[in-house]
Amino acid sequence: MSPTRTPMVAGNWKMYTTSGEGAVLIDQIQDVVSDAWDRVDVVVCPPFTGLKAASTIIELDHLRIGLGAQDVHWEKEGAFTGAIAPRMLVELRCGYCIVGHSERREFFGETDETVNKKVRALFESAITPIACCGESLAVYEAGETEPFVRGQIRAGLAGLTEDQAARLIVAYEPIWAIGTGHTPTPEKANDVARMIRATIGAMYGPPAAAAMRVLYGGSVKPENAVMFFCEPDIDGALVGGAALKAESFSDIVHAAL
Repeated sequence: MSPTRTPMVAGNWKMYTTSGEGAVLIDQIQDVVSDAWDRVDVVVCPPFTGLKAASTIIELDHLRIGLGAQDVHWEKEGAFTGAIAPRMLVELRCGYCIVGHSERREFFGETDETVNKKVRALFESAITPIACCGESLAVYEAGETEPFVRGQIRAGLAGLTEDQAARLIVAYEPIWAIGTGHTPTPEKANDVARMIRATIGAMYGPPAAAAMRVLYGGSVKPENAVMFFCEPDIDGALVGGAALKAESFSDIVHAAL
């Protein structure tokens, strides 16, 4: 982990927690991570239905927890039933938004093209994208991880300014590791993170690449987090299941210190 980039641990709650359950979880999280706020950016990403309650409790209790959404549409408004516009997230004080998660790609038809539209729309609304990338088991076993992920980065993150690229957060999540308990070695994950940084450097310049944060995601647990965080090009984690319990999420946050 670079000493010049602030670590980030973001919890992706996926389709778990009601609004009330999420509020309780945030209360529990703030009790156990408050000592890390000065050194780690802590972010929670509830379902859409939980964003209002989460935003309210974060504001009223003056918590230094970032709030993120799990998806967004790129249009400002319109006849897009079921979709959420960036300005709706702004109203709820969302500072972050996940885009391009493998589950969105697999189940909802997300593509590199739509990821790119969402990334640019989020920046236009001053929301920081957490842009996901990662390969399938077949791609991994074929030894094609780096060219595949490089293609996702080039297509999904095209058309940004240098400043936007510097503020971008990329989450490398090998699909074959998500929720399976299997992970790449920290060294291999760092190789991909380094390649992502080099690709951004080629697109937007070395300063942007040096500033951009790369998170690792995919079966991150308290037991393995510190091994990933020791790698120089990994700046934290996008956490799934372990983010749904305050104790395990706190352990991962503290591993980033």
